[in-house]
Amino acid sequence: MRGGNIDKLSRQKRNYPIFLILRLIFLILILTACAQKEQLKQKVTAKSEKPKSPATVLGNEWKLPISIPEGEFYKFVGWLSGTQVLYITNLEQTSSVYQYNLLTGKSELIYKSEYPIVNVQISPSKKRMLIHTSPSSYEGVVTIIDIKGKEQLKKSFASYELAFEWNPYKESEILVTKFNEDWSFQVLLLDLNKSNITELTLPQPFIKWKGENEVAFINWDENNPSLFAPLMDRSLENGMEKTLFSSVIDFSEFRDLLVTVSVNEQDQSMANYSFFDKEMEKLFTFSIPQLTNYSDWLVPFYDYNEQKGQFFTLSPVTSGEADSYTEGFQLLAYNPKNGSSSLIMDGLENEPIHLSPSGDALLYGNQFEKIIDIKAKKIYELIKE
Repeated sequence: MRGGNIDKLSRQKRNYPIFLILRLIFLILILTACAQKEQLKQKVTAKSEKPKSPATVLGNEWKLPISIPEGEFYKFVGWLSGTQVLYITNLEQTSSVYQYNLLTGKSELIYKSEYPIVNVQISPSKKRMLIHTSPSSYEGVVTIIDIKGKEQLKKSFASYELAFEWNPYKESEILVTKFNEDWSFQVLLLDLNKSNITELTLPQPFIKWKGENEVAFINWDENNPSLFAPLMDRSLENGMEKTLFSSVIDFSEFRDLLVTVSVNEQDQSMANYSFFDKEMEKLFTFSIPQLTNYSDWLVPFYDYNEQKGQFFTLSPVTSGEADSYTEGFQLLAYNPKNGSSSLIMDGLENEPIHLSPSGDALLYGNQFEKIIDIKAKKIYELIKE
């Protein structure tokens, strides 16, 4: 009995090293599998974590203020992207257009003109620019360039002043309103593809595109001045015209939205802002206090961001006369589709605003010389005084 136990114990001792080796191999296989699983998990996580979009960069990452390469700062024009803005400088009788990258802090010359630049308009797709220069008091030159500065078209207009409206539905077309010194006017259609100009018969100088071949305008009566007038729609193909609204004081057209400003019928100290989709279905209306000028109403500056579907407007705190108003303006944001609103900032001046493509920032000021980080509710100076 005892001898049998000894033999059994002897066999166990002989097999013990083999058991250890097998156990060690098994443990190595388990550890290898766990390591591979962790590596795979890290790879998947890395792929799923998208890099921060330049369009969402916070204001404290902007390289400001801008150092002007040459000449004297004139004004900012608008946004080329969520991180690039366009500005104009003057040097003696010449002007230059630069693009500035808010992240790198670098300016790049896009275009140089031998004549003073009056204004620059960026096309809806941001692939072209319209440069309006003024060789003399009675001549305006329109130059179309791509974003690299290459000229695509140049036309001269005998005029005292020019106004432009780029067709967002057909970017090869631009409405050009040519004013004479007595403010009589002609409305022209500039076709970039055909390089030709067609005169249009329209009763008003300030026109907005409502569709590819459709425009809208407020039909003010020069013989009977009024504080409001009908908003009209006209086809450029057949000349058919219809009244959209009988009484408005201002309006704007966007690709997916029509905005009208009218006097509140129950309380004329308030202005109604109404929003309509492309089928003319009303989406939303809000009211803000209204300020009066001598012969019309003051409509504070506003803008709309299509990407976020948000409408931003400056608003007075109380109603009254514009000349004596001193209480400052609030910057308000509205979502016309769900009716939500929020106060962004207060204590501002009524000066132009221009939203970035992402809707996270806006240019602000008479020369767009300031930029507002909307989320942080903070104003930055673009140019050092």
